[in-house]
Order: sequence, then C-alpha cells, then structure tokens
Amino acid sequence: MSSGVLIIVIVLVVVAAVVVAAAVWPMVRRQRLRSKFGPEYDRTVEEHDDRRAAERELAEREKRHAELELRTLTPEQKQLYTAQWVEVQERFIDDPAEALQAADRLLTTVMGERGYPTENFDQQVADLSVEHAEALGHYRAAHDIATRATGAEVSTEDRRTAVVHYRELFQDLLNGASDKHAADQNSEHDKKALS
Repeated sequence: MSSGVLIIVIVLVVVAAVVVAAAVWPMVRRQRLRSKFGPEYDRTVEEHDDRRAAERELAEREKRHAELELRTLTPEQKQLYTAQWVEVQERFIDDPAEALQAADRLLTTVMGERGYPTENFDQQVADLSVEHAEALGHYRAAHDIATRATGAEVSTEDRRTAVVHYRELFQDLLNGASDKHAADQNSEHDKKALS
C-alpha cells in the first residue's frame, strides 16, 4: 500500500471516528444529565422549546454550582438545626401559619450555612437542583403553598403538607450528597491555604 493511500485511509478512519463521536456525544450527555438531575431534567426540558437549550441550562447550573463555596455542617450545627426543626413542628400545633413561615426561614438559614445563595427562589432552585434534585419537587410544592398561605384558601392541612415538603429538603441539606462535595471543596481550600 502506498503512503498516499495509507494517509487517505487514516484520514477516513479519523473522520469516521469524529462523525461517530459527534453522533454519540449528545446521547451520552443526555443520559448523564438525566441521571444527575432526575425529575428536574424532565421539568427543564418541558420548560424549554428544545432539548438542547434545556441541556445547556442544566450544564450551566452545574458550572455555577461548581463555583459555589459549599460547606459541610458541623455535627453541632446539625444538632442545633435539628432541634430548631423539632420546635417548628411543635409550634405547628398552636400556630400552623407561623410554623410554616418558621420552616421556610429555617430552611433558608440552612441553605445559607451550606453556602447556597438565598436571595432569589429561582436561583435557589437552580443551584439546589445539581445535588438535591430529588428533594426539589418537595421544595417547590412547599414554596407554592407558603407563597399563597396569606390567603384564606390555604387550609391547615395545606400548611401541614408544606411543612412536610420543607422537611424533605431540610433533611437532604443536613445529611445529603452535597456533604461530599462540600468536604472535597473544604479540603481543596485547606490545601490552598497551607501552600
């Protein structure tokens, strides 16, 4: 085989590999995002006109999340917040409306302690979706009830349901997967500080 033919064969093999990779990459990316974001993937796809735009948004969420300085709660903080949560639940018996507001405030406090921005609900949802996607539906449901809780159409049972939904994200933040991410970040920051 002449060197010219060999070069053509090599170029064709490389081009074929690039074409196959280009065809397979979107499927691999889609599967990774679907696996990571769970129900949030489907929700985001439904909100966008096309799947690629939704996947770009999810990738941007991952990028922003990686830049957050997330912290692991100390055992003392976990104990304190757990005790405060118990107080919220006990308060519900006498004052369901106040208990719901207290649950929302406590959850926001824990988010802030973990390093999540807390100023804007939509940004909270986007940031939390990266590592707390399973609990995010609960958070949305609770927030929906809490934001209409000032109206007369919200029953005590609705408020109870909202507190239960808030509890799902609360527990996930206290004991969830982002502890590993935060511990990795803390370790990296400690290494930089020591250098």
